[in-house]
Amino acid sequence: MRRRASGIAAAAALVVALASCGGGGAGSSTPPSSPPLPTGPNVAPLVVDAGPSQLGVNLPSVTVTICIPGTSTCQTIDHVLVDTGSTGLRIVAEALNAALFALPGATTAAGDPMYECLTYASNAYSWGSVRRADVQIANGHAGNIAIQLIGDPAIPTAPADCSGDLNTNPPTPLSPQQTVADVGGNGLIGISVFLEDCGPACATIANPDNRGFYYGCPASGCVGATVVQASQVRNPISQLATDNNGVEIVLPAITAVGAPTVAGALVLGVDTQSNNQLGAAAIISVDPLSGNFTTVYKGTTYTRAGFLDSGSNGYFFTDSSLTACTNSIGWYCPATAVTLSATNQGAGTSSASSTVSFNIASLDALSNANPSFAAYENIGGPMPAGVSGFDWGLPFFFGRTVAVAFEGKTTSAGNGPFVAYANF
Repeated sequence: MRRRASGIAAAAALVVALASCGGGGAGSSTPPSSPPLPTGPNVAPLVVDAGPSQLGVNLPSVTVTICIPGTSTCQTIDHVLVDTGSTGLRIVAEALNAALFALPGATTAAGDPMYECLTYASNAYSWGSVRRADVQIANGHAGNIAIQLIGDPAIPTAPADCSGDLNTNPPTPLSPQQTVADVGGNGLIGISVFLEDCGPACATIANPDNRGFYYGCPASGCVGATVVQASQVRNPISQLATDNNGVEIVLPAITAVGAPTVAGALVLGVDTQSNNQLGAAAIISVDPLSGNFTTVYKGTTYTRAGFLDSGSNGYFFTDSSLTACTNSIGWYCPATAVTLSATNQGAGTSSASSTVSFNIASLDALSNANPSFAAYENIGGPMPAGVSGFDWGLPFFFGRTVAVAFEGKTTSAGNGPFVAYANF
């Protein structure tokens, strides 16, 4: 089963509680040097800021234009979060102009209106209709693809296997992520290694892993539905005419004390233009089912459970030696900043590995010192209860070029799926 949307630190953890005391010094405030950002028609400006609510941290976003297919009825939407841990374009209904509610709805094989439930590792879910839209990002155009409209008006109530985890007894209620404030942006563009969000599992099983995905919703109520891959919510970059084999995220290095905002770049394609070459990047193959690789941290091996995830706003991993924050619940707050390391190992028969050093500082102290800052390269917290793995969230991306090569697509390093990264 493919990994669902990550978003380990969604909603509740996005708001940084301000500390009432200092401590936990993070190090130098001297800005590190970074090369110029890539430019060209295949580059979409990327910004890391506090999001539309001005309450978040480490929220990377781009601007996307969606249109009613084949028409000039369009809307350009900013603050669409960039998520390498999920697949597909999802727009929050409250961010849409009235005219865009005419986006045609997708239907199941039985002809019923199609809805989708996206669940997150942070025990949350987004429920909404599946629509068809033309999508534009940078110079790339994807025509008439399936997207999700989260929280659209007059939608049916989310089914029980969407709003709750039926794998637990009693079922664990999940938190709704239905508004701009919930999501942290006006939408979400999922650009994982996969071409569609569920894949073969949803083509043959209505409720994979006992948590719903797609539904047909006639007047009598919503019922889980199988959906062929071509009709599922698609990775929009994979549907472009060119530069469609992957993406690169480029973010400059920032100081150990953080930054108010950070300007970066989302580059369409991998090894397709002079501005998206892999060069000497470390190539880490991923498992074709989960999209994950293996991470080894302090003697613990997370087999096929490590992942690069721009949609998580910190490093998330288990380490009982790190002190929990007093104010910023769900984060680590060591008394002084610590330098740690972990090794990423390619999945399958790949022997490629890469050891990565990273820093963890006290989020309480950082946010207390600079309450207006929204970007940090050294924050992290424990994985949610019941979740095992190592989440290389957005802090990993600062000071690096990170590539995501899509499944079945060709690059100079071979076919995807794989991820790659190189320090500046």
